[in-house]
Amino acid sequence: MFKRLMLSAAAASLLAMPAMASGGHDKVKIGFVTTITTGAGIIGKDMVDALNLAMDDMGGKMGGLEVDLIVEDDGFKPGIGKQKTDKLIKQDDVHFITGYLWSHVLLASRKTALDSGKFLISSNAGPSQLAGKLCHKNFFSTSWQNDQTPMAMGEVLNKKGIKSIYVMAPNYAAGKNMVAGVERTFKGKIVGKDMTKWGKDAQLDFSAELAKAKASGAGAIFIFYPGKAGGAFIKQYQQAGLQGKIPLYSVFTVDSIALPKLQKGKLNGVLGSLNTQFWGPDLDTPQNKKFVSGFRKKYGRYPSFYAAQSYDMMYLIKSAVEAVKGDMHNQDGLRAAMEKANFPSVRGKFSYGNNHFPIQNFYLRKVVKDADGNWTTTIVDTVFKNHQDTYASLCKL
Repeated sequence: MFKRLMLSAAAASLLAMPAMASGGHDKVKIGFVTTITTGAGIIGKDMVDALNLAMDDMGGKMGGLEVDLIVEDDGFKPGIGKQKTDKLIKQDDVHFITGYLWSHVLLASRKTALDSGKFLISSNAGPSQLAGKLCHKNFFSTSWQNDQTPMAMGEVLNKKGIKSIYVMAPNYAAGKNMVAGVERTFKGKIVGKDMTKWGKDAQLDFSAELAKAKASGAGAIFIFYPGKAGGAFIKQYQQAGLQGKIPLYSVFTVDSIALPKLQKGKLNGVLGSLNTQFWGPDLDTPQNKKFVSGFRKKYGRYPSFYAAQSYDMMYLIKSAVEAVKGDMHNQDGLRAAMEKANFPSVRGKFSYGNNHFPIQNFYLRKVVKDADGNWTTTIVDTVFKNHQDTYASLCKL
């Protein structure tokens, strides 16, 4: 009887205590899965640097709550990515599982994350499956669907009167989407296609493929090679004597990560080259000016689009936490707030489609030297305005 009275008194005292702003949570817990090791680790580092800059700019808080940011390395492998996702769910009990550099890693982790009831936010990978039939109310993207950027490049090729292209990309989910994207809009002929080995032991010798491209008589070469593979390809393209003979058009290959290395290697052929992207460091929005200047001041280099997307992801979450006044139990409120996309984005105002992928502009960018002689990109034209991905019609949300 005494024990029962003690328990009742304890329960009464707990009820009398003021509820925490978080509805039982005193922190916003964010898990971030990316590649830190392997040759692709330079991309993951750029993403994490953007997270840390966002934390600085927010004062480490969202909606009055402290932010607990947990970064995990997927080692460029889907299996490890899934293990790290499991760990963030079961051990760390995060509210948001984010990051995901690679489409095959995201697809391997998707079911575990969403079945747990957590919010899953991709700050890079945009596989067609998640934009279409596998869309989910708790999945969001702060980047793009894989096909969109090469679709924009297909339109550029048409405008330039190019009649035939040779296509090269790595053989994995995103590579297949990139090829599908350019094929969807390019009106000319694809005279050759190579899908090369990808992963931890990705193919980096493209001499055979470049010889085939040269022999094909193609009017241009289209490639998708992110990270280390992109630099290797451009170097070999120049060494093969194709510069000035077969123009090179790329997506996710020439960026702020690759350009310093290309400049150091004196691969001048990349100057003046064209690529498409939803963002550029010179995009004239208040948040982008703040982001780029802050990033350059903190890290001494230009940010990449990987960083821009990760920075946006943090502000998306912040807008949701503030909308529910820190009540992390209010999943419906968090979701509704994210669907509004009412946050200061580096890209300016955008909206979400029914599948929770951004509806946004895509730009043609040119590689140039800045006032200090650093190689960077500048926006020269808008290819698509308020573009929605092709797969949204397959999403039942």
